[in-house]
This record gives sequence, structure tokens and C-alpha cells, in this order.
Amino acid sequence: MNVSTITEGPSSDDDPDQHERDEDTVRGGFWRKVQRTVGKVPFLDEALASYYCAVDSRTPTYVKKILFGALAYFVIPTDMIPDFISGLGYGDDATVLLAARSTVRKHINSEHRDAAEMKLAKLRNQDG
Repeated sequence: MNVSTITEGPSSDDDPDQHERDEDTVRGGFWRKVQRTVGKVPFLDEALASYYCAVDSRTPTYVKKILFGALAYFVIPTDMIPDFISGLGYGDDATVLLAARSTVRKHINSEHRDAAEMKLAKLRNQDG
């Protein structure tokens, strides 16, 4: 998924299987990525809230597609700017995630944010 898909919506020539691949990528690698980035990525709480929204059965399918696409971009280490580049590596991830969140913000509710805060606090306690 690219930024224009997030901000402008899907076009008729989009790959119909992309959502499934994005969801598989996120479900297979999200928690490993979160563990590796605790304390290093300032938007991790936003990523967690987005994840909880994406896996919520009450979330509309189009919202899930947008969030899984943005989260897949976060999970994949070889994106536009590789994550290992100090100071820049997560900037593109943050931009993609924030664009997705601004598109679907009304669907990320207090339950998702609270779950994200609790999980992040638990992860920080394990790390420290």
C-alpha cells in the first residue's frame, strides 16, 4: 500500500489480494517489531492503538484495510527509508501511519487507545 492509496482511497486497478498480504505481514511480524522498537519510536502508542483497531471485529473492513496497509509498512524493515538509518529510518513509517490514522481517526476509539497504553506500559516495564 502506498501513501496515495491511504489518502485518496483505492483505485480500480489495486491488487485485490494486497489487503490479505498486509494483514498476514502485520499478524506475523507486528509484535516482534514492537518489542524491538520500545523506547526507540515515539509513535509506538499510535501504532498499537491502530493495531487494536485493525483487529477489532467491530471495525469496518475499509478501515482495517487502511490500517493493516500502514502497519505492514511499519513492520517491513526494507521500506522507503530503511529503519536502521539513525534519525531517519522511522520518519517514513510515522508519516504513513499518521496519514492512515487521520483518514480513519473516528474509528480508533478510547478502548483501542487504552489497550495500547496498557500494553506499552507493560512492555516498558519488561524492557527496563
